[in-house]
Amino acid sequence: MPCLLVLALSLWGGNRKILRIACTSSIVKSAKHTRLHGHITAENVTAPLGCIHAAFIFVMTMYTQLYNRLSFGWNTVKIDMSAARRDPLPLIPFGLAAFAATLFALGLALGTTIAVGMLFFIQMKIILRNKTSIESWIEEKAKDRIQYYQLDEVFVFPYDMGSRWKNFKQVFTWSGVPEGDGLAWPIREGCHQYDLTIEQLKQKADKRVRSVRYRVIEDYSGACCPLNKGIKTFFTSPCTEEPRIRLQRGEFILATRGLRYWLYGDKILDDSFVEGVSRIRGWFPRNCVEKCPCDAETDQAPEGEKKNR
Repeated sequence: MPCLLVLALSLWGGNRKILRIACTSSIVKSAKHTRLHGHITAENVTAPLGCIHAAFIFVMTMYTQLYNRLSFGWNTVKIDMSAARRDPLPLIPFGLAAFAATLFALGLALGTTIAVGMLFFIQMKIILRNKTSIESWIEEKAKDRIQYYQLDEVFVFPYDMGSRWKNFKQVFTWSGVPEGDGLAWPIREGCHQYDLTIEQLKQKADKRVRSVRYRVIEDYSGACCPLNKGIKTFFTSPCTEEPRIRLQRGEFILATRGLRYWLYGDKILDDSFVEGVSRIRGWFPRNCVEKCPCDAETDQAPEGEKKNR
């Protein structure tokens, strides 16, 4: 039984490392772009299977050990953990400590099965689409840009081969090494190797054009959840790792996107800032700024604000 407990603990600790590696691999160029992606996905299958097997052993151990220790009375159930009511006595003693350890190991095994199993489905979704979550976000913004300007163009994601089976074969190969040399990758017919990069440059240019200029009318300390900016601002603070920026009255901000009570933008720097600081950007409360009168003609909402309302 202690061996099974160590097995479950090792599986749990080992897969925390797998989880970190897989999450890191999701931010690379594409799902096929890491040599370890296929191996990590295979481990995400074998780890839940091993934990299911361990959980089955734990359940059967507790069942067989407790079956002859149960006594039923009138509206009562008692468990005698001192010894089994059979002759001869079991070779392996099963007391209260062993029962608690087995129950704890069962919880670890089930938790690992659920967590790593969900990670496996996420990884397979990325592989079959040949598209990471970041690339999906870029594709969504490309469609929004085309629809916003009513352009006569269609953005096709270049690394999706158009077939899940073809995408699958790019990661899982007989040699264990995915297709591609690290710089150039197989692309869909009719697409260019740098279509995704060109689209990102277009989105950056569009972001600068659609930015709105604001003037700071109230100081802001840069706190994550400011108490002095209103209850709604406090409870609707963006749940993101992006920074907050400190504001002083009279400064100017170029807002590029926002929520109902928060905006995200770049501070317009002047010569008074320290040399070497190129950009200061982050989130800040909407009620700390006002739109500049000179930008009245650009009255559209910052990019992404319509969706977040």
